[in-house]
Amino acid sequence: MLTTSETRTARSAQMARIRARDTKPELRVRRALHSAGLRYRLHAKGLPGKPDIVFPRARVAVFVHGCFWHQHPDPACKLARMPKSRLEFWRPKLEGNRARDERVRVELEELGWTVIEIWECQTKSAQLAQLVEKVRDIVRARAANG
Repeated sequence: MLTTSETRTARSAQMARIRARDTKPELRVRRALHSAGLRYRLHAKGLPGKPDIVFPRARVAVFVHGCFWHQHPDPACKLARMPKSRLEFWRPKLEGNRARDERVRVELEELGWTVIEIWECQTKSAQLAQLVEKVRDIVRARAANG
């Protein structure tokens, strides 16, 4: 049986491996967009929320959200479940993430940016091709309108 300090150390090590950037879903989306001929910038520090992928000329910001951490609102998404233990910790944290996402979306839209949210569960190969087409259409339309 693990002692409390061993449990805390193991949990701390596990949580330290959770990445804020270059996540597997983000890398899948980036590879697919690049393969489709789209060129972009990463993690624009000058924009609210530091979008994962940015098309500066078209003023399009793409966020690749993890379904759990950002609480994907789609009821069919199995990855967005609320933990069963320590709800007093998890509920405000995850709801706060969602509120921040919405606040950042509004800020970017007020600055004239188009915001696209891509969810982790949508980065599987079947849906990814459709998402790339959607992003390409939006980027091209916005770039053409200048």
